Amino acid sequence: MAENREHTGCREAGPREPRQAGAHEPRQADPREPGEAGAARRFGDRGSGAIAVIIFAMLFVALAGFVVDGGMAISKRERAADLAEQAARYAAQDIDVAALRNSTQKGGTPPILLDNCQGDVRHYLRTAGVASSDVAHAGCDRAKSTTAVVYVFVQISYKPMLSGFLADRTWTAKATASATNLSGN
Repeated sequence: MAENREHTGCREAGPREPRQAGAHEPRQADPREPGEAGAARRFGDRGSGAIAVIIFAMLFVALAGFVVDGGMAISKRERAADLAEQAARYAAQDIDVAALRNSTQKGGTPPILLDNCQGDVRHYLRTAGVASSDVAHAGCDRAKSTTAVVYVFVQISYKPMLSGFLADRTWTAKATASATNLSGN
């Protein structure tokens, strides 16, 4: 009896023919095998994600440092400007009282005592809590100041928070201001 088999495209299971190594496919490296082929297969891309995380973390810290130190620089400049304005007002209040009392003109501007200006500025800064090294670098600009207007310069030194780790450097914020003494009628 003849069997009618449909052809399915599959070979019938039979004994396998032995393959010769390297005949059709290259030999795969065994990861347990010592040598370069085993190491390359064993480690491949492992750890590349950790390296990327480390690089991005370092970039994040650097950007955070720029933001924090930039904000601190702006804050210190504003503080220096505020101190300069207040010190100028304080120095402008030191007027010649005798000249004011002897004045026959109403509404005249009393003269500011420029000889005391340097001391007045430094006294104000000390009472405001400014470091003594910065107080020593502050004062009146005698070339510009007159008996009607005083010009003051102030500096504040500070160390940046995060970028200070990279460079051991002190930064300085400087400001100038002027004040005029006016008297009422």
